[in-house]
Amino acid sequence: MTTHADTDTIVAIATPAGAGGVGIVRLSGARARDVAHAVCGRRLEPRRAHHVRFLDEDGEVLDDGIAIAFAGPASYTGEDVVELQAHGSPVVLQQLQSRCRMLGARLARAGEFSERAFLNGRLDLAQAEAVADLIAAGDVRGARAARRSLDGVFSERCASLADALLQLRVYVEAMIDFSDEPIDTLGGDEVARRIAALGAALSALEQDAERGRRLRDGLHVVIVGPPNAGKSSLLNALAGSDRAIVTDIAGTTRDLLQETVRIGSAELVLVDTAGLRDAGDAIEREGIRRARAELQRADLALVVLDARDVAGGLSTVADDLAAVPDRLLVHNKIDLVEDHEAADAVPVSARTGAGLDRLRAALAQRLDGGGGGEGAFTARQRHVDALREASTALADAAATVDGGALELTAESLRAAHDAVGAITGRVRPDDLLGHIFSSFCIGK
Repeated sequence: MTTHADTDTIVAIATPAGAGGVGIVRLSGARARDVAHAVCGRRLEPRRAHHVRFLDEDGEVLDDGIAIAFAGPASYTGEDVVELQAHGSPVVLQQLQSRCRMLGARLARAGEFSERAFLNGRLDLAQAEAVADLIAAGDVRGARAARRSLDGVFSERCASLADALLQLRVYVEAMIDFSDEPIDTLGGDEVARRIAALGAALSALEQDAERGRRLRDGLHVVIVGPPNAGKSSLLNALAGSDRAIVTDIAGTTRDLLQETVRIGSAELVLVDTAGLRDAGDAIEREGIRRARAELQRADLALVVLDARDVAGGLSTVADDLAAVPDRLLVHNKIDLVEDHEAADAVPVSARTGAGLDRLRAALAQRLDGGGGGEGAFTARQRHVDALREASTALADAAATVDGGALELTAESLRAAHDAVGAITGRVRPDDLLGHIFSSFCIGK
């Protein structure tokens, strides 16, 4: 595949410099090896490590190190690529980069190496995003999941779905060509069966993608409940520090307070909110408005209720929880009651610490999405949104098949196919690409 990326050569410092370490200046493009020849004073044989001296424009030695050339298309970007491995001095690396620019290379944009790999067919879009996820991984589990995405685990499942959708589209289009025949004669039951099977596969992939998104982004947890239920005390207990002000006065918390907490090998973002009620002064009412707005963004509502009045507390917040996709009930202050039983909730005491381990285990299960860690891959919110869009379109297709409107069925199948294709880049508007690759670091 030939693209505009073949017309120029880019350069970037690809790894951070550190005292005594190794720094890499990376080149990619049609003139990458010519530029490297001038810098190294010799031709580089592909896929061989050469010990060289890096020279400035006057032939003075900037540094000595290792140079490795990779001939396209068998390279990361699909173009000629050269890596100049020097001593990890920021000054030396900047000199090397400047020398390459003097020889005709230009500075790479953020993510441009991976963007070229995508444009030249070396990676699909989901794999390219996994490069950034691998770099940003905060633990072994996250790194392994990103590696699975980079290896194509997620992409292969998307491609399999896209192929099945395409085959079904062809089948339906053929039925339209013979629309004068009864739909049962043409195989309407077969179309319905295939749509149902694709719907099940889409649902399973959506669940796994949501797990991958939570693994990458963490879980957005909003702590809600009536005033004085102990929400701020619980935040402090989970965070292990006095992040929130705690008093016996109802309405103490007026604004949102956010804290990132690690549960096991993953992270969740806890947001403490004002107690939900209809009373209060103007400042408290604004805090309550913000709490309700934050609930609209929540992955999980951690509903904190006073164990001494569970029913009353729950009735206060019930209406606000209607739109939250998941909720976990917590009965706080169990140290103030005797023989508390809560089959559908986690009993805790934020003051004494009782039950906190059980609460952390429940949160860890929500982080994992109910599945095990094996086979997990990283995913992003746009992937989950695309799969949901495909599921909606597929449901529309099923409804129109039952009604005999094959043209509408074909259009819904096209929408589902496009949504799945957008994940790997089979459908790739330029604004989507620009947004994705701009989030990468320079040199990747």
